[in-house]
Amino acid sequence: VQLQASGGGSVQAGGSLRLSCAASERVNSVGWFRQSPGKEREFVAAIDFSSSDRVAADYADSVRGRIAFSRDVAANVMYLQMINMKPEDSALYFCAARSLWANGLTTRQGDYVYWGQGTLVTVSS
Repeated sequence: VQLQASGGGSVQAGGSLRLSCAASERVNSVGWFRQSPGKEREFVAAIDFSSSDRVAADYADSVRGRIAFSRDVAANVMYLQMINMKPEDSALYFCAARSLWANGLTTRQGDYVYWGQGTLVTVSS
């Protein structure tokens, strides 16, 4: 599976961005992570579509309430909408996916086997 992240850019504090993660084939569990200069890569949000009954999602406390997921099932594209953005949201954002054989929501980077290249987000104050 190949992943392509896009949608990054420059925005002022309080603004919004929609990041996209295009997958070459169907994926059921997607995570977003980010890395700022000099810091380790950290979890941002994850969503899992493995269950036929419900969609599971989890968010880092730092972004909770400011994020929404959506997806284009036919095109295998997942979207991460971020609102009320803050300068501390500035980072290189990565999307990642789990193997189709691995179900369930996870925040752990090691559980994701497919990674896209990052898309840079800069939030100015």
